[in-house]
Amino acid sequence: MMWRQTFCLILSVIFTGSLSVSWDMTVSPVVYVPRGEDAVLSCSFTHPRQQSYSGKITVKWLARESNAPPFLICSIKNESTAELCSISELKHSVVGDPRRGELSLLIRSVHLGDNGTYFCRVELDSWIAKIQKETQLYVTVEPKILSLSVVEASPGSDSAPRRLRCEAEGHPLPTITWLSASRSFMKDQIQTSKVGLMRLVSWVPYLEEDVFTCRVESRVGGAERRYPAVNTLMIAALTVCGLIVLLLLSAGFILRRRNTARADMSPVYENADAVENHRLQDSDPPAEGDGELQLVYSAVSLTHSTSSQHESCQSSSRQQEPSGVLYSPVNIQ
Repeated sequence: MMWRQTFCLILSVIFTGSLSVSWDMTVSPVVYVPRGEDAVLSCSFTHPRQQSYSGKITVKWLARESNAPPFLICSIKNESTAELCSISELKHSVVGDPRRGELSLLIRSVHLGDNGTYFCRVELDSWIAKIQKETQLYVTVEPKILSLSVVEASPGSDSAPRRLRCEAEGHPLPTITWLSASRSFMKDQIQTSKVGLMRLVSWVPYLEEDVFTCRVESRVGGAERRYPAVNTLMIAALTVCGLIVLLLLSAGFILRRRNTARADMSPVYENADAVENHRLQDSDPPAEGDGELQLVYSAVSLTHSTSSQHESCQSSSRQQEPSGVLYSPVNIQ
């Protein structure tokens, strides 16, 4: 009886030792996933009789502690054709087919609370054997500036009366750097404190003419913001330019009104050139000398019926003729 127990113990040690040598599991040491996306923690295993094994395969995923109760359990017969343990409605599910050694964990829409250590475990019932390895999930948040504004110091405070406050978030926690082209900072002028798991707040003294840049950086990215914002400076510049243009337009309008008023005070002729030429022609002297211009009148008679009428007309005309006026009789038959 004693011999049989000893033989079984020796056989068990030999069998278990050979099993432990050929048993293997592979996981990803660290998995980085941005917040809000799906994470896959890869896990796979092999065993010496994987193709011929017909027992039950049980997949268990644990979190935080290696001996914690599993939050996901999936059991399936190696020779079964049943559905797998992947359910789309659940936050956690197994990705792949455990019958082929695929045990990966899918976590949908990860958040910062999902950070931590996870353990992948597989159990084979008939062999009374199990193996387990750990993997790390790291949820990242790209650095982002949440606010950048000027705040008034509380009464009685020893700090500057006005401070520029920059609040940022990120995971891993970013660093905040202040940049200024006009001045440099002493270490005691910058105050930075941690707010929550992934937020930082930093202050610097602020004067009205200062222009600062708050920059946040981490190994997953960076961001920066300027105060006053570039848009504010552009709006101010555009406002000044608009006022200048308005003044120029007003000045041009006034000058145009003045020129229009002056033009209305002098007569305007459509044929001004023709009138001017005609005036010059009328004033030109005779071509042959300095003779004076004389008016010429013509006495017109319709018939030769009576010479007396002609003579009376001629004599009356002569009596009334002014000096320097010539008369010429014209007879019309």
